[in-house]
Amino acid sequence: MQKELFPIKQIAYIRSDFKEKFGIPRQSGRAPLKSEIVFLPEYRTDDALREIERFSHLWILFDFSLAHKEEFNATVRPPRLGGNTRVGVFASRSPFRPNPIGLSCVRLIGIEKREEDGSVLIVEGADLLDGTPIIDIKPYLPSADCIPDAVGGYTEQIHHRLEVVFPKKLLANVPDEKRNGLIACLSDDPRPSYQDDPERIYGMRFAEYEIKFTVNGNTLTVVQVL
Repeated sequence: MQKELFPIKQIAYIRSDFKEKFGIPRQSGRAPLKSEIVFLPEYRTDDALREIERFSHLWILFDFSLAHKEEFNATVRPPRLGGNTRVGVFASRSPFRPNPIGLSCVRLIGIEKREEDGSVLIVEGADLLDGTPIIDIKPYLPSADCIPDAVGGYTEQIHHRLEVVFPKKLLANVPDEKRNGLIACLSDDPRPSYQDDPERIYGMRFAEYEIKFTVNGNTLTVVQVL
């Protein structure tokens, strides 16, 4: 049965410290960094936000704008499984989907009213590239959205954190309010799982900085902040 298509409208975009895909946390909530949700003029009305400040967390639906593909692939290769093992696309959160729509849960810090942008949502824990188009926002409901006995499938065996060595003289180049979030992003191991070269120097764009680091075993060492 063929169903009629309907247009999806962009309602907002996000301002974040993530300037490229490399280094973005694997899931939302893993790095305590603040971001801003700026509404497009058509949706820039306080009526649309009435009562939103009474919720602590929000669901953000967004467009994987850098992952649009014409052809359908039934399977994907999650990086956390080494980049070789295939799973069904609907058993993953891969951006390469028939409809490249992502879902993230963020903490609502507050609302700032600005002359140029209107009411801007200040959120924490977003895993979105700077400028990502947002297509919907919904409140997180603890009574419905939290399932204590849920099972996470193959993802339950692949979560790990790296120990981050960040020399004080290099860390001093990063503003205080961004340090914990940056360290959390690095500890989430930005590398593809199939890469394991202790001599390789990786570069990660973060805010206005270029963070250079190496990884040896379970230890990530920052070597430059440019």
